[in-house]
Amino acid sequence: MPRRISLEPHLSIDELENRYRQSKNAIARTHYQTIWLLALGKTTAEVASVTGYGISWIYELVRSYNRYGPEMLGDRRQSNPGAEPLLNDVQQAQLWQALQSKPGDGGLWNGPKVAAWISDLLGRKVSPQRGWEYLRGLKMRPLVPRPHHEETSWEEQESWKKKLALETQTIQTENPDADVEVWTMDEHRLGLKPVLRTVWAPSGEQPIATVNWRYKWLWLYGFVHPQSGETYWWILPYVRTDIFNLVLADFAKHFQVGKHKQILLTMDQAGWHTSKDLEVPEGIHILLMPSHSPELQPAERLWPLTNEAIANESFKSLDELEEALFQRCKVLSNHHALIHGLTCYHWWPQTNSCFSMCI
Repeated sequence: MPRRISLEPHLSIDELENRYRQSKNAIARTHYQTIWLLALGKTTAEVASVTGYGISWIYELVRSYNRYGPEMLGDRRQSNPGAEPLLNDVQQAQLWQALQSKPGDGGLWNGPKVAAWISDLLGRKVSPQRGWEYLRGLKMRPLVPRPHHEETSWEEQESWKKKLALETQTIQTENPDADVEVWTMDEHRLGLKPVLRTVWAPSGEQPIATVNWRYKWLWLYGFVHPQSGETYWWILPYVRTDIFNLVLADFAKHFQVGKHKQILLTMDQAGWHTSKDLEVPEGIHILLMPSHSPELQPAERLWPLTNEAIANESFKSLDELEEALFQRCKVLSNHHALIHGLTCYHWWPQTNSCFSMCI
């Protein structure tokens, strides 16, 4: 007959059952269940079958219970204060202040440099891993800064946002029976110079991309309606006013712009956008963005998507490149939700032609 474990009478069977059934902590509940079942006379094999714990572990739990009582049951990690932090609150504040300027060598901060700074502060050697841990603990993460032109005016950008909303409202008021949409457009230069992107690769293997550096280019014209995520594309060899006139005319024809549909089109101040020879179709209203303001341009968010089709690839000719971009633009034209999520900024005006809301 299997030998039953002897338990010290720290708690009665009823008390063990009550603590088992009332415990809100999963580990404590299982510990009390184990001791309760053993107190009922169950064998260790039967208890192991019910709880899923190994027999040797059950013996260890019983030894702790018999020697120290119920306080040994449950997840004791919750009462473990752990080791003293490497840096106290004052020292962490000093580290945060140091991170606001360049490190002593004039370079950029990283885990080993933070660990070296901590070593100097404490007067003892600290593992480079601790530097990374403190950077993460301070809610910091490695990011590539977004370029910000020194001539950019935040005040001018905020003024333009208000102007965009006012212009949209004016067009809606003046054309009460027409659908009004707010579009934006930009051009993106692509060529035979390779576009390299990070890819997932097996650990220990170096991914290889075959490249051939040649400086031949074409231009991708991208129009986007952020409110709906609809797009319109042209792939052309140049950016010139006469070519842009043809693109605008086709854009107006494609979307039947006119008496019953008005489009407010925002774009930057490129020379072919501001030329006196620019021919704007009826029903299209141009609103130019402030200079040096890529932050205002939703179409800028399109280019990482289009670049995916040509990343880490080598093309023998611009025709091959154009075909890859053509296929990619066809795919993106059907992904309205993706485009909407990337380009519909919270301040982008909502009009009466589309019921989807910006996120």
